[in-house]
Amino acid sequence: MRIGAAAGSVAVYQAMTRLGHAAGTDFRGSPDLSGAKKGTTVLVLGAGLAGMLAAYELRKAGYSVRVLEYQNRSGGRNFTLRGGDTLTELGGATQHVKFAPGNYINPGPWRIPYHHQGLLHYCKLFGVQLEPFIQVNHNALLHNSDSFGGKPQRYRDIMTDFSGYTAELVAKSVNQNKLDQPVTEDEKQDLLAAMRGWGLLDKNYNYVKSDFTSLRRGFDKPQGGGPDGAPTPSTPFSRHDIMKSGLWEWLSFNMTYDMQTTMFQPVGGMDMIGKGFAKQVNDLVTHNIKVTKIAQDGSGVTVSYLDNNKGGAPGEAKADWCVCTIPLSILSEIEVQAGAPMKAAIQAVPYASSVKIGLEFKRRFWEQDEQIYGGISFTNQPISQISYPSTRYFTEGPAVLLGGYMFGPAAYAFAGMTPEERVQEALKQGSVFHPQYGSEFSNGVGVAWSRMPWSLGCCSMWSEQARKAHYKALTEIDGRLVLAGEHASYIGCWQEGAILSSVSAITRLHQRAIGAA
Repeated sequence: MRIGAAAGSVAVYQAMTRLGHAAGTDFRGSPDLSGAKKGTTVLVLGAGLAGMLAAYELRKAGYSVRVLEYQNRSGGRNFTLRGGDTLTELGGATQHVKFAPGNYINPGPWRIPYHHQGLLHYCKLFGVQLEPFIQVNHNALLHNSDSFGGKPQRYRDIMTDFSGYTAELVAKSVNQNKLDQPVTEDEKQDLLAAMRGWGLLDKNYNYVKSDFTSLRRGFDKPQGGGPDGAPTPSTPFSRHDIMKSGLWEWLSFNMTYDMQTTMFQPVGGMDMIGKGFAKQVNDLVTHNIKVTKIAQDGSGVTVSYLDNNKGGAPGEAKADWCVCTIPLSILSEIEVQAGAPMKAAIQAVPYASSVKIGLEFKRRFWEQDEQIYGGISFTNQPISQISYPSTRYFTEGPAVLLGGYMFGPAAYAFAGMTPEERVQEALKQGSVFHPQYGSEFSNGVGVAWSRMPWSLGCCSMWSEQARKAHYKALTEIDGRLVLAGEHASYIGCWQEGAILSSVSAITRLHQRAIGAA
């Protein structure tokens, strides 16, 4: 965020790429684990996507696998809240979800980029039905408390005016030979043609009110039929107001590789993926197990735990090898017998705080009143954004939208509130976009990831320095132990990172187990 404030979105994307948060994936298909030695045992810690994938592929290859999971369910951070669910956070606050049947909120992952081919591969393999997730909606809203009198503006209006004025400035610079670098006559004509088409400029290369510009930003009086069907073009904002608003920053958000269309979501909630994975390995998973120690020697691994199915009774599990997918935020509090480099790596990675607010309203007023079907509205307020549901369009009755998605300082501030206070603050801030909030609100939930006892944060946040110093040690096999999870990838905070790290971990473990590495 600091990089973005100082140098803009391009610098943010370059920095994110270097930090491993905005790069394409290298999935090449299911791992080749042929030649496994019969009777070799593997203990998997954690039944999130990374753990369940490891269990699935290892068993398929012939290994004897057991999975230990802290929670009473599988899926890890891949989960969905529906009516009737409860969620208890650190400190004891318990939320009872009251959403109407069919409604839900995804507190963790909520969208899948088209190039996350590893996750998409296993969704198809396990029969998880997907549908489009609307990332960009030109009829959604952009808001800055200090611009346009604090009134939100349509994405399309800001986009069209910013493009138009920028194109006009470039065209005038070309015509006046004011560019810092000389251009040939051919380049000049190509650039002028490009700016005129991109910015909707008139024949004099000016961006002005016209039917032409209104075809992109919308008409004040839309096109109609009959004698009074002629439209009235809309009036662009002034160049000063557009440039000063800063709202153009959100236009580039959807240009980053991870945020480009097309995106997907599972039909019925993100936990359909977790459930799809769980169906493959349910018989291997023991839930309600709290790992307290991971020990190893030259012959195998011994994991000590407390069995909450038996009142916290102590127990042990032994195996030839161990794949540990426990988040580093939790693993750093567990005694792990490993080399100093891996231990240092486990301690070196902090976890991000994130808060998501799910708000249920009596009706889909954003569709019925404002013709907003899916997509995201952005604001400089702490809630950051509002995401409209990309499913069940035009249906009657209650619906849930994502009423806030906070990262960083704003997330810590919301995490310090009670769940009820989080919801009320999200309603207050969201009312700037939609005055219907007050009369249409039904109920809501506010999930603070830093207060989730099984993760203590949303996802790993590698710094460039930490990755350079510790990433290799974290991902290498240490004796008979290998780590996997989004933290062991260059795609942090995405489910794809969990998938790719798991494929890598079990492939290398397999090579070690059969004596090929």
